[in-house]
Amino acid sequence: MEKVIKITLLYDFYGQLLTERQQRFIELYYGHDFSLGEIAEEYNVTRQAVHDTLKRAEKILTGYEEKLGLLDKFMAERRKISEALELLRGFRQDPNPGLLDRIEEILTEITKLVEK
Repeated sequence: MEKVIKITLLYDFYGQLLTERQQRFIELYYGHDFSLGEIAEEYNVTRQAVHDTLKRAEKILTGYEEKLGLLDKFMAERRKISEALELLRGFRQDPNPGLLDRIEEILTEITKLVEK
């Protein structure tokens, strides 16, 4: 997964656990495509301070994901939903009961993931 997308998704899940400054820097850098220099100028700090804050925030977000795994769980659910959707579309072409069985299995797996 591309770093920008991964950090953005991690921020969606865990961003509220960062300091306000870390949140703002992540939003500006990853969400609004500001450069380190632009953020530094806006906050009257050095580019190095912005860089260090971003790296610290990224490490914190990654640490939460390692402990909680919410992004991995979300991505697994999306893959399963996509698979079920493809099988359902295939069922329209060929109403094979085996496809319905597999769709039911996938939906059961998703339900178990959500319950955890």
